[in-house]
Amino acid sequence: MDFFRKHKFEIIILSALALTYFVSRFFSILSLPIFTDEAIYVRWAQIAKQDANWRFISLTDGKQPMLIWLMMVSLRIIADPLLAGRIVSVGAGFLTLIGIYFLGREVFKSNKIGLISCALYVIFPMALVYDRMALYDSLVGTFAVWALLLIVLLVRKVRMDIALILGMVIGGGALTKTNAFFSIYLLPFSLLLFDWSKKTARSRLLRWVGLCLISVMLTYGIYSVLRLSPFFHIIDEKNAIFVYPFKEWLNHPFEFFIGNMRAFLDWISRYLTWPLLSIAFLSFFLSKTFTREKITLLLWFILPIIALGFFGRTLYPRFIFFMILPLLSLIAYSLENIYLRFNKTYLFVIFCFLFFFLAFKTDYLILTDFTKANIPGSDINQYLASWPAGGGIKESVEFFEREAKKGKIYIATEGTFGLMPYAYEIYLVNNPNIKIEGYWPIGDVLPAKVTEESKKIPTYFVFYQSCDSCIGTEAPRTWPLTQVLKIKKGEDGSYLTVYKVNKI
Repeated sequence: MDFFRKHKFEIIILSALALTYFVSRFFSILSLPIFTDEAIYVRWAQIAKQDANWRFISLTDGKQPMLIWLMMVSLRIIADPLLAGRIVSVGAGFLTLIGIYFLGREVFKSNKIGLISCALYVIFPMALVYDRMALYDSLVGTFAVWALLLIVLLVRKVRMDIALILGMVIGGGALTKTNAFFSIYLLPFSLLLFDWSKKTARSRLLRWVGLCLISVMLTYGIYSVLRLSPFFHIIDEKNAIFVYPFKEWLNHPFEFFIGNMRAFLDWISRYLTWPLLSIAFLSFFLSKTFTREKITLLLWFILPIIALGFFGRTLYPRFIFFMILPLLSLIAYSLENIYLRFNKTYLFVIFCFLFFFLAFKTDYLILTDFTKANIPGSDINQYLASWPAGGGIKESVEFFEREAKKGKIYIATEGTFGLMPYAYEIYLVNNPNIKIEGYWPIGDVLPAKVTEESKKIPTYFVFYQSCDSCIGTEAPRTWPLTQVLKIKKGEDGSYLTVYKVNKI
């Protein structure tokens, strides 16, 4: 009881923030259609849940399996597979919320800054997007924030228990995505927070080095679990699609840097907004205290950004999500200092309204009208307005379920990996009256297997993106098909079209 009396204020505020977090994340959580990558991950989780031999199935595409393993658990509890996948990110985001609180409190030795950091995460538009999607990035952010917190604790306290937990956290991050190794690469920069004034500084430094080595060895020990799979080598092959290998990068070290950095600046300014980004950097001028701590947080943001700017090949906004999170503590530090400079509370409230208006507006549109939200166009296209988005999946699934009640049907899809056929498989694979198969490439002649099936049972072919012999997202004109369903997917003019194959 004494603990609750002592920390009554923090408990009330944290409870309110937690409630706000869950309301914002669960509000219309299924409003966005299933995205291509979501369909892949959820389908992998279903397969891994059913067959232990496929627990490392994500490695077949060079993706680490932690997200898939967590989805396996949620799929046992939640009936809707897309909701089961997205709820993993909701949970990961909540852990990030807690980590952000402790990070702000520990770095700046202030409960208020920890609480403000929490509030900033709740309203951070980028977190609002990715905490509601069945993608890796929310979970990546969780491990990144907790790793940074433990790195700060380790350099300040130099304790074995912290080193062991740090190794496990970074190891968990490495089982999620390769960028978790940034936490290891940045370890030397945490020495900015080392207490060099004590007489025992040399021995403490040697002990810190030893503990860091233990953390690193534990991380790689956990990561080596992936070597149990014969598909482990595909991780490097997959990474090479998104990041230039060093030997290849040497041929053009600065060619793409400026373009990548411009893209990053656009993404950051849209998701974090210019007012909040300016407040983050203003922290260095508002007060001369905690200078080393502020530099450390900035380095955890800027060094990964620069590295990705140099080596990035195929980039999306979600890749920088975990890099932006340390800035929230800098913004919280600035806000506390700005509040102290105002003589009247109402002036601070007006200031906050002006500086947070863009973020609140973006949050509102993310929840109510995603296409109008001031976020990167590539995200709007991928998740809602273009062919990678799963517009029409829900309606066509309902159509096929109705048809399957009449008897057996056969569904052929344009594509063998990705949104098709996985989006249908996650919903319909257990229906004994439905058989699903993907086809690629699409030619001028209807596949023989589809023709044979059409002679026996009702057969359908689904198109959702353009092909060489197609008109838009429609089927080749040479195929004997009758259109039965056509649903607009996005603003780019793409459609999901369902055809019934005519008997020949």
